[in-house]
Amino acid sequence: MIAPLTLNTQAILLLTAPLIAGRTDPSIELLTLGEYKRLARLLRERQRQPADLLVADAAEVNGLCATLFGQTRLQALLGRGFLLSQAVERWSARAIWVMSRADANYPRRFKTRLKEDAPPLLYGCGDAALLEMGGLAVVGSRHVDDELIAYTEGIGRLAAEARYTLLSGAARGIDRAAMRGALLGGGTVAGIMCDSLERAALAADNREALMDRRLVLISPYDPAAGFNIGHAMQRNRLIYALADAALVVSADFQKGGTWEGAVEQIERLQFVTVFVRAAERGGKGNAALIQRGGRPWPEPGNSSELIQAIKEAAASAAAEPKQEVLPLALREQAAPSFDLNSAGPTTVTPVPAPLPAKAEPAARLFACVRGVLLEELAEGRTDSEIAELLGVSKPQAKAWLLRLVREGALEKFSKPARFRPANPSGRLL
Repeated sequence: MIAPLTLNTQAILLLTAPLIAGRTDPSIELLTLGEYKRLARLLRERQRQPADLLVADAAEVNGLCATLFGQTRLQALLGRGFLLSQAVERWSARAIWVMSRADANYPRRFKTRLKEDAPPLLYGCGDAALLEMGGLAVVGSRHVDDELIAYTEGIGRLAAEARYTLLSGAARGIDRAAMRGALLGGGTVAGIMCDSLERAALAADNREALMDRRLVLISPYDPAAGFNIGHAMQRNRLIYALADAALVVSADFQKGGTWEGAVEQIERLQFVTVFVRAAERGGKGNAALIQRGGRPWPEPGNSSELIQAIKEAAASAAAEPKQEVLPLALREQAAPSFDLNSAGPTTVTPVPAPLPAKAEPAARLFACVRGVLLEELAEGRTDSEIAELLGVSKPQAKAWLLRLVREGALEKFSKPARFRPANPSGRLL
């Protein structure tokens, strides 16, 4: 049974979604992601939420939001209630649910890692709880030979044996092979799609896994939307954002969504360790990704070796110095999100994976420093104050602080620049 839409989700749908089976009414200009981010910031600053646009005494908040987009445009968007009811009826008939990032069950990793760049809406079919499980992301090219398809299905089965949820983009080729292998192995799968969710939700070969709650399919785009290269590129970061580690099975050199997504993850976003298949047949694209910082895939032969490889990669990644590249939302100087019932900044703090017993000394040192910093930063401190407190150089203190920002454990504020623990109780609109 599909849960009814929250009032927040209804408001966000009216403001940002086509509502006409994947098409957009040319007479109405939907809010873009950038425009919605500005609206969300404004509402947070006034301790309001999207739902306030739909209540009986909405005149004040409507007037406030109209200063951004104009009263005529705002009212045209909010006046699409009949279209919304038709769209919801269509989605419900196909067992498609909708959630917004203002909802409590919105994936925590999207909020933590993507922050204001997290999709305002998610459409889905299947068990949304699978989105909270982490897992192994497997991505690759669409056009590959039968040998590589069989190899990738084996990776999916291995993930199932290790009880890792398999995450992928549900595109033909490598994506579907990995997902198929995991399902055949009795595992769980999350498919993050950029198009045709409606069709996938009705597909006969997905039905059993959806009903058994072993498969969830999601998309930030209208369930009836067709393929769009821009959507495919944007979808890649969502796959990485949900994962514990990732594997690039094959990538074309300097072209295609797999290449672009992997480079973005390795060099800028750095959510997870990116493994790259390094066999002789990996090709020029795979070799170039390894040169850029991808980690050669160790070719684990069983589930224990897979688990160990991922744990060791996580420990090693924590020990290695990283480029001081902030997440996109921080680089844009985005305003911190605020709980509607609190004056403090909010985000969800992920629970760090335990380090293996034989982790490198630098990794063990960072694990100790992490606890000290989270305790000492309760009131917020600058990197200079932390350097003095720990008796280390300012660059070293800053490197540790920025690493914790990337993990989502700390937040950075400006004017003056300071760091403090993230508040796990709040939500992002």
